[in-house]
Amino acid sequence: MTGKERYRKLCANESSIPIYSRDWWLDCVCGENEWDVILYCSNPDSEAIDAAFPFYAPLKNIITMPAHTQTMGIWFNPVSENPKYSENLYRKQLICEFFIEHLPAHSFFLQQFHFSFTDWLPFYWNGFQQTTRYNYIFPDIKNTNLLYERLGGDVKRNIAKAQKKYGIEIQRNISIDLFMEHYCLTFKQKGMKTYQPGILKKIIEVCLSRKQGDFWGAYDKQNRLHTAVFIAWQNDCAYYIAAGNNPQLKKSGAHAYTLWKAIVDLSEEVQMFDFSGSMLSGVEHFFREFGTVQLPYYVISKGKMNIVKKILLKIKTLIKSK
Repeated sequence: MTGKERYRKLCANESSIPIYSRDWWLDCVCGENEWDVILYCSNPDSEAIDAAFPFYAPLKNIITMPAHTQTMGIWFNPVSENPKYSENLYRKQLICEFFIEHLPAHSFFLQQFHFSFTDWLPFYWNGFQQTTRYNYIFPDIKNTNLLYERLGGDVKRNIAKAQKKYGIEIQRNISIDLFMEHYCLTFKQKGMKTYQPGILKKIIEVCLSRKQGDFWGAYDKQNRLHTAVFIAWQNDCAYYIAAGNNPQLKKSGAHAYTLWKAIVDLSEEVQMFDFSGSMLSGVEHFFREFGTVQLPYYVISKGKMNIVKKILLKIKTLIKSK
């Protein structure tokens, strides 16, 4: 059995692996043949996997992040945790050193690590650089009354406006094509090229087929769709993946109401809600106003990608997105 086959088996049975690092997600965003994984096993004679490092290698000597994927990085098996903090920290540093040593040859490396990864020192010691970004989460969405009390004034006002002034109702029977139409409208209104619609559509199709995702859409009394969001989930966590808005109806407050209704509905299914974060000021403000917890995560990089590689990668990604 290859390392990748072992990792697929691990993903099928291990609940703590984030959705963005699961084999089926990587198949969607990378292509089945363009991602791989390095495994760390403290006991070679055992089938137990202590840590895993999946990575996307679309071109020779290039390791980078696929589209629509917030984080990847190293997963540490919680079963292997050492109760002594200092010893556990040292154990993880040694595992990181192992992974760095066993990465395929590369002239460029860029990886966004999950917020649970907190010690990048082994990468620093090996000449890598780090930039901090921020994510926003609800660690616990079970008590929605408490969550509502913590909502910021802007979010509460938008929810009330959507309900009372515009008569918005939230529905979940939205077609993929209708959602993608509004997703593209969001970029068009800003004069921007739509970000990888083909890959997003594939993610949505797979999530729906696995019963691990759904739409929430805001309709007014004229049956106009103001906004729609797509949420994916697994085990105890839901992830805000994408949204689409009608630019002509953006002042209705429907986006905040739609997202809030999705969180309330999902509170019966999962424990945590991951907003997926953003470094854009307006988006950050929107997420923060929900009363979320801010968590830093690391973008670790090394080397540079030359212009030829950048062009080839762009072409390859465009082909995937069709």
